[in-house]
Amino acid sequence: MKDYRKDFPILDQDETIYFDNAATAQKPACVMEALTDYYSRSNANPLRGLYDWSLRATEVLETARQKAADLIGAAAKEEIIFTRNTTEALNLAAYSYALNHLKAGDEIAVCISEHHSNFLPWQMAAEKTGAVLRFLEPGPDGRLTAEEIRAKITPNCRLAAVAQVSNVLGRVQPVREIADRVHEVGAVLVVDGAQSVPHMAVDVQAMDADFFAFSGHKMMGPMGIGVLYGKQALLEKMPPFLRGGEMIEYVTKDSASWAELPHKFEAGTVNAADAAGLSAAIDYLAAVGYEEIRQRELALTRRLMGHLKEMPYVTVYGSEDPAEHCGIVTFNIEGCHPHDVASILNEDGIAIRAGHHCAQPLMQYLQINAACRASLYFYNTEAEVDRFAQSLKKVRGALGYGS
Repeated sequence: MKDYRKDFPILDQDETIYFDNAATAQKPACVMEALTDYYSRSNANPLRGLYDWSLRATEVLETARQKAADLIGAAAKEEIIFTRNTTEALNLAAYSYALNHLKAGDEIAVCISEHHSNFLPWQMAAEKTGAVLRFLEPGPDGRLTAEEIRAKITPNCRLAAVAQVSNVLGRVQPVREIADRVHEVGAVLVVDGAQSVPHMAVDVQAMDADFFAFSGHKMMGPMGIGVLYGKQALLEKMPPFLRGGEMIEYVTKDSASWAELPHKFEAGTVNAADAAGLSAAIDYLAAVGYEEIRQRELALTRRLMGHLKEMPYVTVYGSEDPAEHCGIVTFNIEGCHPHDVASILNEDGIAIRAGHHCAQPLMQYLQINAACRASLYFYNTEAEVDRFAQSLKKVRGALGYGS
């Protein structure tokens, strides 16, 4: 089996066991080299200059846009809008689409397990328009059932928002089934793909998403760049989110007209350097392959959950099937606060996440305040999983519970 860790400078020089990949993935050397190359050879404002550096910067930006379109199966690169991250992408959809299309009495269907980034924008939209939020609740295994989808996405629904993969439970939701119901009632579907794009092949046309958002940093790209995909017919009717340089066609003292897609949504100097890094990350993902990623993550998740089953004081949330966790295993240890667990593991050089995971409505639904989350990626190893398990077995003792 190939040792991918050698491609990641931080993993090759540091013995930390990094199990916080759902928060951000580590970066391969090729991504860092792409950033350096951009700043060394092409550092100029894209789209504005007629000199070589600016033309190269424009080519870098538009190449990344095409790669992002190909990655998720968009019909055209004009449907790809660069943002800072998933959060900004979802806010763009909320401000530019929802505020201009929703009215009092309309319903917004949101899954209770959403990350705050796919929850708060719709809460805001409901407050400003008079629309009503309706909450889809998953079963004990984290999955939305057909009955729940049909019951909560009613004929009054005008927008539904769901994560393709939960950042807490790791559950892959039946997005196409949701899309079919959403479109049956004449609504639009917004999909948070932050946790899916790093781990699985995505086809926005096959899932029939109206909007789809993801971040570069979770898929081994740089922090500071994300993507909003939108169906072209919807994007063309939406007003700009931000106003300023580059997003205009013509400006007078009294009025302005907007540039064509996607530029009307990309005000100011765009992040071409991080686009270069995103482009390199997409290439690296393709070289590894999603099937390789899936097989490695599944093997690691099975091993980790196998260890946890041997500890009667550990509760794992979501499905009992490792194949339904997408490398994310969220758990609690009886009597131990998740922050204490994370701190003790850190003493052993193991990095996990502890807290509410930006999903407080889900925590309330699960009747807990916080949880521990170990999230794996293909560059993690079985030896790391075993070390994690051994360290976890010592936590209760360190907190005075004995063996």
